[in-house]
Order: sequence, then structure tokens, then C-alpha cells
Amino acid sequence: MATVAVIDYGMGNLHSIEKALKTASPNATVIVTADKNIILSADHVVFPGVGAIRDCMAALQKTGLDDIIKQVAQNKPLLGICLGMQALLQHSDENNGVTCLGIIPGNVIKFPSGTYDEQGNAIKIPHMGWNEVNYTNKNPLFNNIAQNERFYFVHGYHASEVGEEHTSATTNYPDPFPCALMWKNIVAVQFHPEKSQHAGLQLLRNFLKWDGTAESNGHA
Repeated sequence: MATVAVIDYGMGNLHSIEKALKTASPNATVIVTADKNIILSADHVVFPGVGAIRDCMAALQKTGLDDIIKQVAQNKPLLGICLGMQALLQHSDENNGVTCLGIIPGNVIKFPSGTYDEQGNAIKIPHMGWNEVNYTNKNPLFNNIAQNERFYFVHGYHASEVGEEHTSATTNYPDPFPCALMWKNIVAVQFHPEKSQHAGLQLLRNFLKWDGTAESNGHA
């Protein structure tokens, strides 16, 4: 029976993620934990997060979970969600600049103020609500998910300077930004699959079926 460790460092919608994972895969054992041995022995690991990147990195460093995530990133299927995705990158402009885990090449920048959509409406920050996701490269997360499916977002900063080869999906707000990344055995999303109803459950189901290898990247 597969085990899934959801990293608990004091930030994230842990109950919602736990419930969604159990719904997506009833046979999986889902453990919300800060125990390093449990995380390292799990078959799949989920790294969630909400809030400020400064607090996220401080909590990870205080608990030593930053090093555990780096170990997981070497050889185990890892899913970063929202702030968890941003923390996997190199640097964030939030909180006057914060050094992140540096596992995936790329940075995090703020949405520009004073921008408008095609209808002339002012773009609100943070980006909050449902938006379409356009997957651009093969990624196991999007198996059996329609192109331009809608997922739920809540964020004021987004990934930037991520190579096209590692950008699996984009979303427009109003300009395209990377909303799903893939780096070796790591996948990461800016949106919240646990809040994205059927499409989100399918994405989690796909992650739990993924063995972390590039050979299993195709769409079903």
C-alpha cells in the first residue's frame, strides 16, 4: 500500500490536502507529519504552503525540514503546492527578498500593479479564484484532464525565469505565467488542487500513480 507524506511545518491547508488525497486514492496511506524518517520513507511526498515565503523558509530551517526536502527531491516523487512550489525555486522578491530552497531554477516575482485585462478591467492582486490552465509540455499531473481546465488560485506572487523545458503549464493573469513546473522527479503547481474539485482530485490521483521518472510523463 502506497504511503503519502504531507509535510507539516506549520503552514498549509493540511486538513484539506489530507482529505483530498484520501478521496483521490482511498487505498493510499496519507500521513500529515513533520517526522523526518516518515517523510524519507514515504512513497510520495507533498509539500504544501500558504502565507509568506519568509515565514515558510524560517519554519523549514528551524525544523531542519529544508534539508529533508532537498533529500526527497533527489529520488522521490515530490509535489509542491502554492507556496510550496515557490519555495522550491531559487529566490523570491516577497518580504524584501528571500533565498528559497534552490531546487528548481527560477525566481518568484510580484504581479505588476496597474494592469488591465482585454476588457479594460483592472487586474486585482492577489490573483484569487478560478482560472484556466494551459499545459504546454507533457506532465503526468495532467493525464485525463482537459486542456484549459479551471483550477483555483490564491497568490500575489508567481514563478518567473523558469525555462520553457521545465514549464508544464501556464495561466493568463493577464499575461501568461508558469503555474505548473516539472524538474526531474518533482512536479509543482501554483494553484490549489485540493480546492479545485474534480480536476484537482484527478491531478492528485495522477501524482500518486506517478513513479517520478520522465518515461511516465505522457498523457493518457
